Amino acid sequence: MSSRPVSERAVIFLIGAVQFVNILDFVMVMPLGPDFAKGLGIDSSHIGYIAGSYTAAASVAGLVGGAFLDRFDRRKALAVSMLGLVLATGAGGLATGLPSLMLARVFAGLFGGPATSLAMAIVAELVPVERRGRAMGAVMGAFSVASVVGVPMALEVAELGGWRMPFFSVAALGLLVVLGAIFFLPPIRGHLEAARRRDHPVGAWELLGNRDVQLSYLMSAVVMMAGFVLIPNISAYVQQNLGFPRSQVGHIYFFGGIVSFITLRLAGPRVDRLGAFQVGTVGAVLASIFTYIGFINYPSWLPVTLLFMGFMMANGIRNVSYNTLTSRVPSNAVRARFMSLQSAVSHMASALAAFLSSRMLVDLPDGKLGGMTQVALVSIGLTLTVPFMLLLVERRIRMRDLAAAQAPAGGAAPLPSAHR
Repeated sequence: MSSRPVSERAVIFLIGAVQFVNILDFVMVMPLGPDFAKGLGIDSSHIGYIAGSYTAAASVAGLVGGAFLDRFDRRKALAVSMLGLVLATGAGGLATGLPSLMLARVFAGLFGGPATSLAMAIVAELVPVERRGRAMGAVMGAFSVASVVGVPMALEVAELGGWRMPFFSVAALGLLVVLGAIFFLPPIRGHLEAARRRDHPVGAWELLGNRDVQLSYLMSAVVMMAGFVLIPNISAYVQQNLGFPRSQVGHIYFFGGIVSFITLRLAGPRVDRLGAFQVGTVGAVLASIFTYIGFINYPSWLPVTLLFMGFMMANGIRNVSYNTLTSRVPSNAVRARFMSLQSAVSHMASALAAFLSSRMLVDLPDGKLGGMTQVALVSIGLTLTVPFMLLLVERRIRMRDLAAAQAPAGGAAPLPSAHR
């Protein structure tokens, strides 16, 4: 294994590749929902349970991982997590019904959740804060690439070889990425040295008792619930309610992903310059507008692809803002633990939102999904609270950093008082 220095750009590329596989494994399941629902005899209104099983498991993994992830070299921990994800993804292609598919997705979540936390921790640890927004935007661009390239290809592969083939293909690709990360990422042990220098290690309960951490996790939960009450059902909704042809579903993810990729690359530097509150508020307002237009008062003249492009743009702006802001909360010594617990909160919120949408939606006799208006109103209500949380967290971090700058050398704590 290589121990030579790796450039910042190379690290971002490698972590982006890891995130691409991780995200594709998750996001492809939702547009493929109508396909495997037909193949396995699952109601379309139950697709949310499949997405929710992954996120619920990822949440549990995040809680468990929060207790020990900071004790290991981040490269080795990432390799183990990704290898488990690869095996679980392959198992998804062997499912014979709803229970076996949900079980495979549970195992995928158990490994995929920590992989996401570790990937983001590596970027936050190796990239200086003044360039972190740009780096986060680049790594989060893996979501866009997964939409532009991965999802359309998965849909096409499913057309040609059946719904099982995308699972096997992603598993094979994931194995290659795991090998690349193992051999080319440098050992990442700086957090271990920082932890040894502390008078006592920061435990999970101490971390959760910190007010800034609590506010960050609440914000993460709200953002994820606002998105995932809708996202698992978009493919079924546009096909069944808007009459969008199955053969063109890949197109909306392709063009939406391009817009998202451009948005993330532009929004990241602006978060660095203007702050998370200003940029994130723009994203939240746009997300509310496009949700209303798309799911409550859809005008028949508006192309579905254009609507989806706007939806992806808005979510990209909002997400890079809150991710960059929350990356500033922990110190390096507890970063993986912080992000693992954040992943647990985010995935549990996603699971609750997906399960909630499945409870609110019904398959109507005419083949449409009923209840989408109510689901969209829930999403809008949650989204409109995000700017207030961005403002509060950003102000508290600025106050903490100012206090740390004025403190005597060596006297500033890596995290502020829980009651400050």
